[in-house]
Amino acid sequence: MDLDAVTVVVDRYTRFADHEAPGRSETYAKWARRVAEDPAVARVVAAIPETHRQPPLVFAVMRLLGATDDTGDAWADWVVAHADAIVAECGRRSVQTNEPLRCAALLPALSLIDGPIALLEIGASAGLCLYPDRYSYRYVSADGDTTRLDPDGGRSPVVLDCAVDGDPPLRLPRVVWRAGIDLQPLDARDPEDRAWLTGLVWPGEDGRRERIQAALDIAAADPPLLVAGDGASALPTLAAQAPRDATLVVTTPGVLAHVPRRHRGAIISAARAAGRWVTLDAPGLHEAWKGMPTLRPGGFALALDGDVLASVDPLGAWVAWHPGSASPSQ
Repeated sequence: MDLDAVTVVVDRYTRFADHEAPGRSETYAKWARRVAEDPAVARVVAAIPETHRQPPLVFAVMRLLGATDDTGDAWADWVVAHADAIVAECGRRSVQTNEPLRCAALLPALSLIDGPIALLEIGASAGLCLYPDRYSYRYVSADGDTTRLDPDGGRSPVVLDCAVDGDPPLRLPRVVWRAGIDLQPLDARDPEDRAWLTGLVWPGEDGRRERIQAALDIAAADPPLLVAGDGASALPTLAAQAPRDATLVVTTPGVLAHVPRRHRGAIISAARAAGRWVTLDAPGLHEAWKGMPTLRPGGFALALDGDVLASVDPLGAWVAWHPGSASPSQ
């Protein structure tokens, strides 16, 4: 066993236990702490390929294979006993979190784009962020005022609640074509793919599993066009299939963090060459911004064609519109 790999695992899982899991999942915080402190468990995780040993991925695989939410010695013994299966399954999986709530963060940018829209997402997973027109939204300001948006047919089974600061433009887009690219696309109609997506929800995240299940039902009833491939190389061919009378909008919501830095520029260039580009990213991920306002702590930047419009929660729970951001009339 490579001792350097074990050291990396201990450091990574300590950070996760101290800074990422608290407030979201007590179970994952305790599991990460046990990985960091138990040499036998750390060795199991260190045997997983480096690009597949992120705590949320590893823990989701463990639950998929039958680990309970026990956080004591029984869980550690289970990990050691199932080491080979854990390593093999992690090696073929990737984090494909498909959070429809991100559409609440994307919507202000989409509201600035003339429709109809042909929507194309890079890193689409099962395509749940390709249905911003099929979800209902409830934007609540600090003083309690609520902006309600529903599809033409009425309230959607997926209702996205989002805290809002400022006055972003908010209207449902008219999406006439939806497609996505992913290294391993998931099918909302496939029971195994549905189980994997819902299994990526951290224990303790109330309501998130139900939201994803409802969004999967919407996608299964009208599946998007999903292709397997690299975002930059697959984009031109797929974009060429979009309707000519629609505005092509390429989105990269939270995906660039999972792309090696040396490849991010190619994806951004391909997105901007194809059409309008909407992204949610941490500010340090790339240099494609047109100026970088100070973001709210813990926030990602919401940007349209590189213009930063707002600070947003990475998963869409809040939007803080920046003064001076574009309005629909600009």
